[in-house]
Amino acid sequence: MIPDWLIQVIAVFEVLICAPLLKGAINHWKARIQSRRGPPYLQPYYDLAKLFRKDMVISRQASWLFHLVPLVYFVVPPVVAILIPVLSAYPLPFAEMADMPGSGFVLALGGMAISLGALDAAGTYGGMGSSRARVVSFLSEPVLILVFFTVALVAHTTLPFFVNRALASPTYIVSPAHVLIVVAFFMVLLAETGRIPVDNPGTSLELSMIDEARTLEYSGPQLALLEWGSAMKMFVLMIVLMNVLVIPWGLTYDGTPGHVLLAMVTTLAKALFVAAVIAGIESTFAKIRFFRIPEFLGVAFAFSVLAVITFHFTNG
Repeated sequence: MIPDWLIQVIAVFEVLICAPLLKGAINHWKARIQSRRGPPYLQPYYDLAKLFRKDMVISRQASWLFHLVPLVYFVVPPVVAILIPVLSAYPLPFAEMADMPGSGFVLALGGMAISLGALDAAGTYGGMGSSRARVVSFLSEPVLILVFFTVALVAHTTLPFFVNRALASPTYIVSPAHVLIVVAFFMVLLAETGRIPVDNPGTSLELSMIDEARTLEYSGPQLALLEWGSAMKMFVLMIVLMNVLVIPWGLTYDGTPGHVLLAMVTTLAKALFVAAVIAGIESTFAKIRFFRIPEFLGVAFAFSVLAVITFHFTNG
């Protein structure tokens, strides 16, 4: 049997190593859907290696905060990976240090840090992207609060290791409230990771950039850390969606080597499934204008409200 602390380390390393693969898979599948050859699956790894070898160009206005931000943004997703069920269905060491709202606050720390770093460089596009990103976060936070509230009503707790068991029970697995919170959280995932229809991760137009505008002042190894951290953030949110809110099956219950390996494969397969859905969405829909983002997240908020109401009338 593998010790709990070692399973925790393996889970963190899976997030670190496999996160860039998800971005590579999305870009490759998008190109295939659009009848293009597209980049290889491992292209994000090549890009990171190239960035780590490059020199940095730093603004004269940048302070120590500018240099600290990439480290904070890179460290936050692995910390969240300690708090959520990546491989095991039972709590590991430090897993009970924060519940789902607490994990959300930790993840939001990275977004706040990168916004401060963009403002610290005194660049025009950094300030614009930071303000836009804060608006998106401001609109998505009420959705997350209601999702967590519904989860607390169902499971009587917000610890992710117990929430997934309650949602996967025969009583709630196909309930309307369960479906509604999954849809609402997925819409927030698209917004928080800068995917279409909220943001276009492949654009460089100043009138439509959100996340990309916040990293324009960074280069070299610092930009590599930001890109890697962004990939890990998306992977962590996919894990929360699949292992906590949708289907926790495939996680290890005893910590044996075979079951841990199966959990690693299962978690990656679930994330690749979500990546395939995102690739299909980005190949089907266009990016919406910024002033219509409240409408998109307003729909997510309506779904989360309906989840609370539906649970009250069906199980209350």
